[in-house]
Amino acid sequence: MFAPMEDKSLIRQLLQTRAAGENADLAADIIATALRLLDEKMDRRDVRVIASALKELRHASTVFGPYQDRRKVTVFGSARTKPDAPEYQQAVAFAKAIVRRGFMVITGGGEGIMGAAQRGAGRGHSFGLNIRLPFEQEPNEEIAGDKKLVSFKYFFTRKLCFMKESDAIALFPGGFGTHDEGFEALTLMQTGKAQPKPLVFVDAPRGRYWKTWWRFVEDQLLDAGLIDRDDLALFKITDDIEEACDEIANFYRNYHSSRYVKDQFVLRVQHPVTESLLRTLNDRFAGVCVGGQFAASGPLPEEEGETETASLHRIVFPFNRTSFGRLRALIDVVNQH
Repeated sequence: MFAPMEDKSLIRQLLQTRAAGENADLAADIIATALRLLDEKMDRRDVRVIASALKELRHASTVFGPYQDRRKVTVFGSARTKPDAPEYQQAVAFAKAIVRRGFMVITGGGEGIMGAAQRGAGRGHSFGLNIRLPFEQEPNEEIAGDKKLVSFKYFFTRKLCFMKESDAIALFPGGFGTHDEGFEALTLMQTGKAQPKPLVFVDAPRGRYWKTWWRFVEDQLLDAGLIDRDDLALFKITDDIEEACDEIANFYRNYHSSRYVKDQFVLRVQHPVTESLLRTLNDRFAGVCVGGQFAASGPLPEEEGETETASLHRIVFPFNRTSFGRLRALIDVVNQH
């Protein structure tokens, strides 16, 4: 971030009063940006939005910070679903089952499907990301008053936290908001703007809600060439709780995480990378590589200092940065080894 020399000097002096550590450069960028808001004489309303968003994101990060070592599933669904509805009972059962597999649950903190998932998971395994609205969105009694409840003014900061903090997403029947979250998650993964993660649409037992949605996707998006068939690997539709939980848990059976290092895409995996797996990847997924192939690796020099992933194995390849549906299918293959 560009800043005049006198500003840089003042920023350095300010940071010397804090134990900024490895984040000092990023804090300096934030301060420099704030000073430019003054220099550019931005409208006060715009500055207020930026300031409020930064405060919300900072607070949410401090809430999630102590739980970084726990995988989490975000659950979306209608706030209007009643406790006697099959979808409600399905959400309770799903949350209980996924917590038994070691995951925590994140919801919007309201009633309906959100309250159902929170009750299934239990207060100790739940986060609530509430949005301040004039209707429908008081925190449910399971999460109300808990330190893991975060209230947001803005939908965009809340949606960012849903994606950033989750390792999987489960969508139950819902209204505009549920579809908004589902399509945004698909868009972010289709374009590589979010880490690969399982996305499961969960119907009520023998329900037709998401199956009807799927017919629209197939008839109006896929058949018209508006999405690729490979994009269908990005999600799963089921009305079976165990199948939904398997889809999520098995995604992390071997795969751990991923990142770019210059022109290389790095898959971090828990098991040693065998020659058999590399042959399979090079045979089946060569099309996602740009002028290279899949290879095993240890931590790359750019990953130095990332102690939490130092013991993991790596699969490294020159990814084309467009075939994210194929990448999702590739991860499924990695998880079978």
